[in-house]
Amino acid sequence: MENDSCEKTPGKSVVDQVADGIISRIIDGSLHPGDKLPTEMELCRQFGAGRNSVREAVKKLQAYGILYIKRADGTFVSESYNQKMLDPMLYSIILQKNSWRDFVELRSVIDIGTLNVVIQREDIASFLPDLYWTFGELSAELHSSTPSVDRVLELDSRFHTQIAGAAQNPMLETITEYITRLTLPSRYETTRRVLEQGDVDRFVELHRQLLAVIERRQADQIARTVQDHYIFWK
Repeated sequence: MENDSCEKTPGKSVVDQVADGIISRIIDGSLHPGDKLPTEMELCRQFGAGRNSVREAVKKLQAYGILYIKRADGTFVSESYNQKMLDPMLYSIILQKNSWRDFVELRSVIDIGTLNVVIQREDIASFLPDLYWTFGELSAELHSSTPSVDRVLELDSRFHTQIAGAAQNPMLETITEYITRLTLPSRYETTRRVLEQGDVDRFVELHRQLLAVIERRQADQIARTVQDHYIFWK
């Protein structure tokens, strides 16, 4: 195998460069899921890095779920998706959460994509009853004499989580979970404002529109409906 010694990349440590090198091999097919990683010494030779750097790079990729260790057997490339694999990307989003406009655009793209996946399911009828039930609870709470911000927020989160779950894609579910957690403070404030200003009917109607898009498989209405849904949140 040819030498893949680490090139000096400004701003990147040797550890990160070794980790990137291993990931590149997985991407280009030099390493496949289930393959055993070369020995520590061989990795040192291939990447032109010290043992400590190689060891830390492997630990980092193991923490991300990309590699796993079998005692006495060696280190292997993971064969299946692990939620931890998305953590680095999602943590970077958290650290940049002050870029609010960018974050709203990201959530919009994810919501639009999720709905496009959901409406392609042949068994829409299998999850619609639960979604309508949650919608009914949300509407009832919003129209009650003393609606609770916490309860509305809980039901709203459940509604969107159920939609993400209907896509049957664990990566989308993970991303949606992080977005739900990350937007909790702003969504709490939005919910409080909706209740105070009496915009309950509009809030309920926006959720009803999402249901209609799914039930009628209205692909051409998804983008507009998602954008309308953010009217209170921006």
